[in-house]
Amino acid sequence: MSLRFAAAVAAVVALAGCKGGTATAAPAAPAKTTVAAKPAARPAATNWLDVIAATPQGGFRQGNPNAKVKLLEFGSLTCSHCAAFAKEGVPTLRAKYVATGKVSYEWRPFILNGVDFGPSLLVRCQSPAAAIRLIDAFYDQQGQWIIPFTKPLPDDVQKRLAALPQEQQITAFAAQGGLDAFMRTRGMTRARFDQCTSDKAGIAKLGEIRDDADKNYGLTGTPTFAINGKTVPDAANWAKLKPALDAAL
Repeated sequence: MSLRFAAAVAAVVALAGCKGGTATAAPAAPAKTTVAAKPAARPAATNWLDVIAATPQGGFRQGNPNAKVKLLEFGSLTCSHCAAFAKEGVPTLRAKYVATGKVSYEWRPFILNGVDFGPSLLVRCQSPAAAIRLIDAFYDQQGQWIIPFTKPLPDDVQKRLAALPQEQQITAFAAQGGLDAFMRTRGMTRARFDQCTSDKAGIAKLGEIRDDADKNYGLTGTPTFAINGKTVPDAANWAKLKPALDAAL
């Protein structure tokens, strides 16, 4: 599927829906003298919440990479249902499931509309740990940063954007909605902002993620969850996802 920004940006964001070890013995001493075995030092417990990595598939995974249960979320940063899950489900998911090492949690961006490109590319531009923090921030403050993107673009702005190459369209549109200011409060310069939002490889990866989600996970909307590679049907919120997660454990 070709993922084109110009077509996707024509419509404003619809906030109501998101469719789419062991001790060792010491050597023997001479003449009956023995030396007590010295216990090996125990390894420090792993804080699985601090184990964060970018995945080859384009997501960001938090927790034990060898966890029994691997939870995957396809999320849109403009999706109100995804923001609700981030508020209602993610804190418990992290504290009660990921922290134990029994569950890993990966988030992958799913492009629903033109607005999604900017924040998704900005997330991809971070270190893994910083990416998780930025995803949290986008969801936590979604009600504020998204407002400018819910208003129709003036005709002259649409014409100006349409005349630009795709990657420059994304940068200009993201700045038009104030995402450059949002990121400036987080220490990102405008030059870095432009670089992140015009990254051709990143744009292509977002398309690959969407194609994979459609083909192999049957996405009809966001958030969509998969447990150990299998899509969980009818589980767009924590109340519906939790029983499936518990059953997998």
